[in-house]
Amino acid sequence: MSTVKINTTSERFSRLARIGEEVFHIRDLANLWEIRDKNNLHTTLKRYAQKGLLFRIYRGFYAIKPLEQIEPWILGIKAVHSFAYIGTETILFRDGIINQKLNFITMLSSKSKNFTLGNNFYSSRQLDDKYLYNPAGIIKENNIQISTAPRAIADLLYFNPQYYFDNNSLINWPEVKKIQKLLGYPATPKRYASS
Repeated sequence: MSTVKINTTSERFSRLARIGEEVFHIRDLANLWEIRDKNNLHTTLKRYAQKGLLFRIYRGFYAIKPLEQIEPWILGIKAVHSFAYIGTETILFRDGIINQKLNFITMLSSKSKNFTLGNNFYSSRQLDDKYLYNPAGIIKENNIQISTAPRAIADLLYFNPQYYFDNNSLINWPEVKKIQKLLGYPATPKRYASS
C-alpha cells in the first residue's frame, strides 16, 4: 500500500493562500504545515527562503513577499505577536486631529516596545489588559485592529491628560467621554470644556 505525501510545496503554499495572511511566525507555519520536527521545519524554511518562495524578516518571522511590499501597519501588528491595535498619534494624524507626523507607527499592546522593520519604526505602548482587550472604540480595518479617533484620544489622555490636540474642532468629545467611561479611564472634564 502506498502513502501519498500531502505536505508538498504546492500544498503548503495553498494552505498559506487560503488563510490570506502575508506574514507568519515560525510556530504559525509549523502548525499550518503540520511539521513537528524542528530540524525539518528550519530546513524547509531555509530552502523556501533561498528559492524566493518566502522572505525572512528576522529569525522566526517570515513573509510571502518582500518586506517593502507589506503594509507597514500589518507588519507592525504581526511583529508584536500578541493582541495589539494601531492607535494614538498614528490614528490622530491620519484623521487630522494632530498635525505633526511622527517618525514611527504607534500601537498599543501588552508590551512596551520600540523596534524597526525595514524602513519603518514602531512604538508600542503597554496598556493594562483590562483596557487593552476592551473593544470600545476598536474597529477592524484591512484585517487588523485599529482605534477610532475617540478611542485614540481616550488612550492618549489616559497616558497624558495634558496632551495637546491641534484641531479640537474635529474631536467628538461626547464620544471620548463615553469611551473613557466604558474603559474605566479617569474622566478629563477640563478637556471636554475646551471643545
